[in-house]
Amino acid sequence: MRVLIVYATTEGQTRKIARFAADHLGAAGHSVELLHAADGDDLDPARFDGAILAGSVHAGSFQEELSGFARDHAGKLGDLRTLFVAVSLSAAGSHPEDWAGLEAAVTRFCAQTGWTPGQVAHVAGALRFSEYSFFRYWAMRWIAQHRDESVQGGADVEYTDWDALRAVLDAWVVAG
Repeated sequence: MRVLIVYATTEGQTRKIARFAADHLGAAGHSVELLHAADGDDLDPARFDGAILAGSVHAGSFQEELSGFARDHAGKLGDLRTLFVAVSLSAAGSHPEDWAGLEAAVTRFCAQTGWTPGQVAHVAGALRFSEYSFFRYWAMRWIAQHRDESVQGGADVEYTDWDALRAVLDAWVVAG
């Protein structure tokens, strides 16, 4: 299978997730092209059998470059087997209002881009306190302490469940 993986990232975890997907699918014998969404203007998705788009939710929205890629290529993406990997901290929890917010973010993304993915996978992201600005550090620490009592002193925390992501990718390949 020829697979296109297009991602956008804000703090790097979605890039790490996209790289994991590319490595996993490549090791399974698939031909994979990994591309940052900002670099996809001249790309023809019709060259591929399937596409994975990955982006992270921040303040209820995905990165504009990912939205632009999906909008520009919605027609051709609609002809492929597709998976949308929505990365967020909310996916690490079980708060119903957070999950409703994630679903609303995906619904908005689809409405704004005109692309409806064949499958959506919500994947937990990470807290990268070591990379935050002063104000973002304190805002994210406050949020983390109210959601996850195990976060200590602003240490980086990765919530991504790599085994679950591997299972999603394997199931997506087989489903087609």
